[in-house]
Amino acid sequence: MIQKNRFSLKLCITVLICAFFYGSPAAMYTQSFNVPDGAATAKPVAAVPTAAQQQVLDAAQAKFDAVIDADGKIEPKDWMPEAYRKTLVRQISQHAHSEIVGMLPEGNWISRAPSLKRKAILIAKVQDEGGHGLYLYSAAETLGTSRDQMLDALHTGRAKYSSIFNYPTLTWADVGVIGWLVDGAAIMNQIPLCRCSYGPYARAMVRVCKEESFHQRQGFEALLAMMQGTPAQQAMVQDAVNRWWWKCLAMFGPPDSDSPNSVQGMRWGIKRISNDDLRQKFVDATVPQAKVLGVTLPDPDLKWNEERGHHDYGAIDWDEFWATVNGNGPCNKERLATRVKAHEDGAWVREAALAHAQKKAARQAAQQEAA
Repeated sequence: MIQKNRFSLKLCITVLICAFFYGSPAAMYTQSFNVPDGAATAKPVAAVPTAAQQQVLDAAQAKFDAVIDADGKIEPKDWMPEAYRKTLVRQISQHAHSEIVGMLPEGNWISRAPSLKRKAILIAKVQDEGGHGLYLYSAAETLGTSRDQMLDALHTGRAKYSSIFNYPTLTWADVGVIGWLVDGAAIMNQIPLCRCSYGPYARAMVRVCKEESFHQRQGFEALLAMMQGTPAQQAMVQDAVNRWWWKCLAMFGPPDSDSPNSVQGMRWGIKRISNDDLRQKFVDATVPQAKVLGVTLPDPDLKWNEERGHHDYGAIDWDEFWATVNGNGPCNKERLATRVKAHEDGAWVREAALAHAQKKAARQAAQQEAA
């Protein structure tokens, strides 16, 4: 019996690890989380409700509005407007896709980490990202969409994910900069989501933010070690900062003036802080950290504005941002092809997990009948 239990435990662990990398059995980074997905299918014409049906809908809407106005939580079994549900499905699934695709740029360096310590840290970090994807896909499923539907949208290119992961990690310093800047931007965007009006999403984000905080600190520490090293290591860090800085600023999404979905998202309590305000908070927090590291942020217009009480910064290249979002970045095709291959190669894991669950259910049913 002990051996059987150990075997079952090992199988469960194996299935979970493989699920993180290859996709889970059928059954959740950021860039403002409101970038439209690919072309949608034609919408069916909705039937006109009767007077009695409209009365019920009006009462349900009033109850929903009261919860939102009271800064409460909407739960999966609660009535919600269809637009609210669709917005959440798009946002949470984009977030989940970003966590899973985000494993690839850093995973590329696991076998080339400069020490056993760095390798162990990076393995743990990449595994965390897989776990975040699992939490978020599960949260999205509570809204009535399936894992298969979300993964199919990702693999066919209809669904978006954070554009930041469509750039290459050229040196080991890139891994540290991703931890410090990319994960730092993610934390800035994700902490307000812990107060999101949709309960399952908010609760999932509590653990995600705790782990992302570790990711940011380990990235900063890795860069600090390199900046105390040789001139070549210092130059490697500065080069990585130069390449990633502007991409991280774009992670917060388009300017508020070009982000019409943000207004409704904030009314619903899904989004708490605007894109521009989050971007400003990130710049203000990062400037003193860069001074501690001894690196220069690549923006000649970056300076403290005493009147505003914030740092001014230069113009972001939004043409590059949208080109990457729309599939024309340096690594878009590579990232998507890698995810599709991983999903196909992991089919046997999902089949084995389902077969194991079916056998277990059959044994339990037989034992109940025998009893």
